Amino acid sequence: MSASGNTTASEEFDRIAERLATEFAHVADMETVEELVKTSYDLLAGHFDSTDATTLEHAPDYTERFARDRLLALAKREGKLAQPCPAVLFLCVRNAGRSQMAGGWFRHFATNRAVAWSGGSDPGSALDPNAVAAMAEVGIDISDGYPKPWTDEIVRGSDLVVTMGCGDACPVVPGQRYEDWALPDPAGHPIDEVRPIRDEIGRRVRDLLDRMGVEAD
Repeated sequence: MSASGNTTASEEFDRIAERLATEFAHVADMETVEELVKTSYDLLAGHFDSTDATTLEHAPDYTERFARDRLLALAKREGKLAQPCPAVLFLCVRNAGRSQMAGGWFRHFATNRAVAWSGGSDPGSALDPNAVAAMAEVGIDISDGYPKPWTDEIVRGSDLVVTMGCGDACPVVPGQRYEDWALPDPAGHPIDEVRPIRDEIGRRVRDLLDRMGVEAD
């Protein structure tokens, strides 16, 4: 983890762990939280673009957000959420286009009534810029997203796993509910070809929320 100002990498880890340990004191002890923070960074670091100063600058934030998602999933699986709600994990290959757009639509429609996570079988180093631009056209900002792998906690903490093109690389957990969406990968395509994919994902997400009994805004 890169240091910011006079803060060392170790101090960054410590501060993140302290914040999360306070937030999830009912879920995990400090040692467990520290390990989750460390492994969250390790899982993300292999996909960071070392030449991209913006990505490196945001590495602590991405690490904290990823660790928080894992702790939230752990809390949900163990029935320790103060306000239980449905959770869906969207998976694709790079976690840069389809699954990010699905997560954006889901959060837009469901607001705080349900949780959306996303991941990739081979995460990229940044979001697809045309996916970001296409979502912005419909008033949904996904620009603060970041590609990441899935983890066991998040797979098991989800009520449904929606796969989009990751094939045999998708995680298989006995008893877990799965749904496959056959959608083209927007990577490398002009925005005119991304828009129909965006719209179809939005339609499917709205239908999914309806089937889950979650009111869509």
